[in-house]
Formats: sequence, structure tokens, C-alpha cells
Amino acid sequence: MITIDFRRPTLEDKELLTSYFRKYPSRSCERTFVNVYLWAKFYQVGYAMVENTVVFRSEENGLSFAYPVGDPKDVKRTIEVLMEYSREQGYPFTMYCVTEENFAQLEEWYPGQFQIEYDRDSADYVYESEKLATLSGKKLHGKRNHINKFKQVNEDWSYEKITKENIEECFQMALQWRIENGCEADEEKNAEMCVTLNSLRLYEELELTGGLLRVNGKVVAFTLGEEVSDDTFVVHIEKAFAEIQGAYPMINQQFVEHECMKYKYINREEDTGAEGLRKAKLSYRPVFLVEKGTVTKREATV
Repeated sequence: MITIDFRRPTLEDKELLTSYFRKYPSRSCERTFVNVYLWAKFYQVGYAMVENTVVFRSEENGLSFAYPVGDPKDVKRTIEVLMEYSREQGYPFTMYCVTEENFAQLEEWYPGQFQIEYDRDSADYVYESEKLATLSGKKLHGKRNHINKFKQVNEDWSYEKITKENIEECFQMALQWRIENGCEADEEKNAEMCVTLNSLRLYEELELTGGLLRVNGKVVAFTLGEEVSDDTFVVHIEKAFAEIQGAYPMINQQFVEHECMKYKYINREEDTGAEGLRKAKLSYRPVFLVEKGTVTKREATV
């Protein structure tokens, strides 16, 4: 019997996991320590070292694995181990959040043996940072109008980078946002808000980068993210008060302009299938999507 010691990620695992993510980069928003650490509880995720690779396992729906992180030759050996492990545990072998690049590698090793079903709701939206900062071009004319209107209505506005001096104000704003948006009565919203509050609590430990927006001295929006690869920054969290018209496009634009211009791309994560969110993300004209799917073994044909 194969024994693999899966355990939930802790802050002490940050250096190890981050070193693997940096050495074997992906633009997928899941490939960061912050993401796996903060969401592990909600998705019942544990990790283990297998054949010199990092493997994440989810028990949310049976048993499935993220694509192993490591050198290709080690990844291939790991997949063999995980297939046998799944068989011994009585589950079909399944991998989740598999990118097109991952699947191409798998297909090279096992031609025709696996199939992938992409989940549009899980696809990450990736934008050019220069476009998000300048909003140049005819297609983003509406976004420029929202920002101009925000500046006209709120003459006393300002942007600040999040620091230990102003983070408590973001925390209090998030608590108010939670009340106004009925998070307690919605399981998914509540989970997201728990992640948001924990991100703020552990802002320095997680080495996040953030920005906030003030109107008349009060924090009305904030956003948090981190580097996911040399050329891509991922925005994990963005919150703004709905009654402040234009606050969302404003914090988006200001944050990229001030904190993210050294990156070519900005990953603003998935839309989870929410119609309004999908419309909003598409309206910013992504340059491409990071497609992710579920991999399973093909049924043998006679």
C-alpha cells in the first residue's frame, strides 16, 4: 500500500511551497502560496511531497489532485504514484485545475489515455497591465468615463499603498462591507469574506501587495494581490462600497498604475459563473484566459 502524508498548509510551509511555485511557474491564480493557504480549509485541501514534487489533494468531492509542481521527469513519476494511490483508495484517478500546458505535457507522455473537460467558470482572466492602467482605446472608453465621473463627484479622493499604518482601516471597511452585502446568510460570500479578513490579518506575513482608495479621508475601496510569475501579477481580492459610483474601476486602475507596472500581465482570477461578474470582466477586454479543466482516464474501448 502507498502511504502519502497529506496535511493542510501552514504559514511555516510558505518558503518551501513558494520556492516550487517560483521555480516551476504558471499564470494560474492557484499557483501561489496565498491562494492554497487561505482556501485550503474551505476546499479541504492538503499537500504532500511526492517524488520531489509538490502535490495538492482535495477531498471536497471524493478524491482529486492538482497537477504536480516540479521537474517534468519527477512529475511523470508522481503521476504514476498518484494513479496507483487512487486505485488503492478506491477512487478513479482525477486531477483538477489542469491548464492547457499541463494537459499537453500529459498527452505527450500518455497519448490518448486521458481526457480533459474545461470549466469556463474557472478560467482566469488575464489583461495587459498597460491597458488597465491607461484604459486607452475605443473599447475602454466607458471605463474612462466611469473614472472621470468618480473624480468629478469625489474631488477629495486619494490613493495609498496598503501599509501596517493603514491596514486596520481596510479591516474595518471590510467588516462594514460584509454587513452591507449579507455575507452571513450566504455560505460562499462568507467564505470569501473570511479569506479577505485573513488576508488583511496576515498581510505582512503573506507578503501581499495592496492599495486603497479614500474619499473624504475614509477608505471606500481596497485591493490585494501578489506576483504569480515573473511577468504576471494576480489580484486576489477587491472590495469597494457599492454606493460610491466608480469606486471599483477606480481602485482597479489606480492599483495597477501604482503597484503593477513592472508586470506585463494582470490575472484577475475567474468569474465563478456569475453572470454580472463575467460581463464586468469581459468588459475590460482580457488578452487571454487561463483555461483550466478536470482530467480523467479515458474509458477503454474494445
